[in-house]
Amino acid sequence: MTADPVTIQREYYRRTASQYDDRHVHSDGEHTFALWFMVSMIRYLECRSVLDIGSGTGRELIMLKKEMPGIRICGIEPSPELRAAAQAKGLAPHEIVDGDAQALKYPDGDFDLVCAFGALHHIPKPSLAVGEMLRVSRRAVFISDANNFGQGSAPARAVKQIANFLGLWPLLDFIKSRGKGYRLSEGDGLSYSYSVFNDYAQVRRACASVHLLNTTAAGVNPYRTASHVALLGIKSGS
Repeated sequence: MTADPVTIQREYYRRTASQYDDRHVHSDGEHTFALWFMVSMIRYLECRSVLDIGSGTGRELIMLKKEMPGIRICGIEPSPELRAAAQAKGLAPHEIVDGDAQALKYPDGDFDLVCAFGALHHIPKPSLAVGEMLRVSRRAVFISDANNFGQGSAPARAVKQIANFLGLWPLLDFIKSRGKGYRLSEGDGLSYSYSVFNDYAQVRRACASVHLLNTTAAGVNPYRTASHVALLGIKSGS
């Protein structure tokens, strides 16, 4: 019997936890670029608390502690092996905890800012996680992740963008993944085809303003040309 996607992903992280940083953390990567941008926005918005979804070994949390001592931080990470690695790097047990991004155990508006770096493309229904991020955030949400419609050659991007415009992308992706809906790779484990732009409307409905940033080299239209994108949604509340 084939294991379910959650089991496959948990096993991948159990097996590769000791190499997680070598595989996923790069000083010049798109998420590092996005993280420094988020730090400036945290200061601009005068945030005093941050919840990080899918913290891995705690890169974002550790940087926030270094750059903004005294800020309240917490990370959600379902993999016990990755949580252990984060704690070995200096995070306290209450700073990185088990949890489900699709059902966060925090009250409404409990954190000033809620963020996710490269986590949503591992979730089968990312809109549920985004909804929870919006619910428990008081000031803002920040997402740094893939834009599948800006990946690949120009002809491949055009096909995906046309299919998305016609509402056919889910069917095309189902066929490309041979009915599984997900892909497996040694570098990233189990992942789903995902674009930050798919969650733009949901964030826009809950926020007074939404700001987009390409985190890799791209043309004037990030949707069409950027492989990775960051999104900042700012609520109207002070």
